[in-house]
Amino acid sequence: MTAADGDLIAAFHEQCSAPNLVRRWGRTRLMPRDLTRLLAQSRCWIGLDADERPLALVCVGPVSRQPGVVDLGLQVADDHQRRGIGTALARQAARTAHSGGAHTLTVFTQASNRPMLRLLDRLGPARHILDGPHAEVRLALDALGPDALLPTGVAPP
Repeated sequence: MTAADGDLIAAFHEQCSAPNLVRRWGRTRLMPRDLTRLLAQSRCWIGLDADERPLALVCVGPVSRQPGVVDLGLQVADDHQRRGIGTALARQAARTAHSGGAHTLTVFTQASNRPMLRLLDRLGPARHILDGPHAEVRLALDALGPDALLPTGVAPP
């Protein structure tokens, strides 16, 4: 992680409300060691707006002892939610994971995180496994519709 990456991620998290941070990270503050570990184990993108201000963070990384399974981490700044940014980034993450040989995309989130659960259901057939206040959602990347794996704005043949 470079200093510029850390600065962008810090600026992004400053735009997120405490409930948004808790929903994504389980706490209101992400420690530098957490970011270092995340960036070392995952492929991450920071979404920028037209003025190059950070508005979203997405990460895809391998799941331990589950070859071909990758975990999706996604967060969109509060004032940029419900604009399709998360869906576009989740599709990009699915394409990247699939082209890298992954067969399953998984997300671990709060069972009450309805926006994330709806987003995942829109990507394709999702299997929800509820465990108390949490849900694990799995999507078979090979079963996703052609629209999910095409670049944004490209129509299927």
